[in-house]
Amino acid sequence: MVGAMFAAYAARIDREEPLRGLELGERPAPGERPGWTTVRVKAASLNHHDLWSLKGVGLGEDKLPMILGCDAAGIDEDGNEVVLHSVIGQSGHGVGPDEPRSILTERYQGTFAELVSVPRWNVLPKPAELSFEEAACLPTAWLTAYRMLFTNAGVRPGDSVLVQGAGGGVATAAIVLGKAAGLRVFATSRDEAKRKRAVELGAVEALETGARLPQRVDAVLETVGAATWSHSVKSLRPGGTVVISGATSGDRPSHAELTRIFFLELKVVGSTMGTKDELEDLLSFCAATGVRPVIDDVLPLDRAREGFERLEAGDLFGKIVLTAG
Repeated sequence: MVGAMFAAYAARIDREEPLRGLELGERPAPGERPGWTTVRVKAASLNHHDLWSLKGVGLGEDKLPMILGCDAAGIDEDGNEVVLHSVIGQSGHGVGPDEPRSILTERYQGTFAELVSVPRWNVLPKPAELSFEEAACLPTAWLTAYRMLFTNAGVRPGDSVLVQGAGGGVATAAIVLGKAAGLRVFATSRDEAKRKRAVELGAVEALETGARLPQRVDAVLETVGAATWSHSVKSLRPGGTVVISGATSGDRPSHAELTRIFFLELKVVGSTMGTKDELEDLLSFCAATGVRPVIDDVLPLDRAREGFERLEAGDLFGKIVLTAG
């Protein structure tokens, strides 16, 4: 496939002002590659990973220009409606047990474009119950939340969970998925409107960041990092688990709470993305239960900068989706 296509891409790395490196314009369309397929993008969603890429985290200068975007749903070469699993092995053919992983936009061009090329292994059927916009929200933030809850937190229906930082993509997903799975979900946010929204989505209570919970919880889902770490550890029951998949406020908390962690035999579990099988399960879970991703706004691809600005400012609740056609 030759020619040009419209895309939103990282042209430069700027650690202080990442949006200076974002450009919108024409890029080469994907070429043919054995074992790969080209998907016409219908919808793609923004993640903090895209902002980190513009800061040079996981993206080297030698890989520029790089089309951004990890998540997408679209139509494959055979006319099928599909969702992309964005974790790609180094060989580009699945992810073997001993194979280094990468996410789209680290080694391979991303989804904020009219077309994206991925290994055939990375393409899953889109359930008819989900729109392209809804399906495009699932492969990164929602898959991350799914794995945190159901694989790494070790919780089961009836257990209690604290979700730090309501409003972010992963946190919002965790509230909705936790509620649907019969968990007692608490949430925190500095913003009153976001706390109210968290309760509407199924949290039994949403509190100010750092506030004492009505009870100790079985697990904490942590994506905020330094700003909430101490509170997360203090909120756990003895033997509880904190699962961490991000650190948007920094990764060096002033109080690591090591004494509390060893004395109460707490578990700290790292979690990154999810497997293709977990994404398949998440798609089925949404189709079967009626659970749908929380979408803050849908913008055409040529307004991607607006979406990035809102993501950087934290001025959203749920996902921002870009539509390409």
